[in-house]
Amino acid sequence: MKKKNSARKLKFLHSIFSVQRDLIVGGQAVMEGVMMRTPGAYAIACRKSDGSIVHTAETLPKWSDRYSWLNFPILRGGATLIQSMALGIKALNFSAKIYEDDLKAQEELTKERAFERQAALVDGTMDENFTKAPVKVIMPEKPKAKKASQSAGAVGSIIFALAFNVLLFIVAPLILTNIAFIALGWAEAPAIAASASWWEFIKAYIWEIKPHSWVAFNLLDGLVRMLFFLIMIFSMSYLKDIRRVFEYHGAEHKTVFTWEKGLNLNVDNATVQKRQHPRCGTSFLMVVMLVAIVLFSVIKFDAMWLNLVVRIALMPLVAGLSYEIIRYAAKKESSAIFKLMTLPGLWLQNITTQEPDGEQLEVAIKALDESLKLEPQTA
Repeated sequence: MKKKNSARKLKFLHSIFSVQRDLIVGGQAVMEGVMMRTPGAYAIACRKSDGSIVHTAETLPKWSDRYSWLNFPILRGGATLIQSMALGIKALNFSAKIYEDDLKAQEELTKERAFERQAALVDGTMDENFTKAPVKVIMPEKPKAKKASQSAGAVGSIIFALAFNVLLFIVAPLILTNIAFIALGWAEAPAIAASASWWEFIKAYIWEIKPHSWVAFNLLDGLVRMLFFLIMIFSMSYLKDIRRVFEYHGAEHKTVFTWEKGLNLNVDNATVQKRQHPRCGTSFLMVVMLVAIVLFSVIKFDAMWLNLVVRIALMPLVAGLSYEIIRYAAKKESSAIFKLMTLPGLWLQNITTQEPDGEQLEVAIKALDESLKLEPQTA
């Protein structure tokens, strides 16, 4: 009887452990830190210059519990993307504040040490006139104006990010592709009067889209979009501060792999893991661009503004489909076609992730530990 009870207990514990490891965890690198999230919580951990780790953690609202329709495939991808953007901006703001406070503390410490050295010199001199030097009076700073609420700031940041991405990855590629097609003779040339002004000339080239082949047009449009993305990533990789973020990005991936393999969350286990993860945001963005090429091929309007409106309107669908592809490709049983679609993103992660050191891994592990503490299934 005791053996049966023990077996049942072991089976029960094994099932709980399996449920815990089935939790989809992810994260994001921030300034000198990492944000980790589980289905029901998130945590941000940042390392200060004195070596200490500062962290914060909160539970996440489960929209799918309130609105059952958000559980449907594709729709859940859009909801997850919006929540991830808001959470990512919140994490970046938190890390930026910690970083700024840390810099101010270092500056104050430097000033105090300089004042102590100056006081020591004054005490050691025999010149009475030197000791009577005027004292510098530091007036208290005026109280700063109250900052806008974090929620309003997050909304503003999201709107700006969306507008910037629409201009860079939808509007600009479409206009440049149309101009290239007209210049190469692959599209119907606009009728321009000899006395046309410069504005009428520009308008003629961007007002209508009449390519001879819509498939070729959308393919080139997608390639231009990818080129913009690659240029942005390569340019950012040369910045010292961004490279540090890429190292924390590598720490985040290694920590997620450690969790998914059922290993203890420690630096030794995380160090040997891969940096490239199929569910990474880099892979997601590359899949978004591939899906957009296919989906945008069904758009065939002559008016430029109609093409722009429909492409922007289709972006939630593109994001939802891409989310499902990324999610399925991360599973072991996924087919080769899904694995193939995530390969460009995995290759690009050789740039967007860099090898982290042990201290950076500790920060990522701390963030995941704190988020798991708030997850009901792991309590």
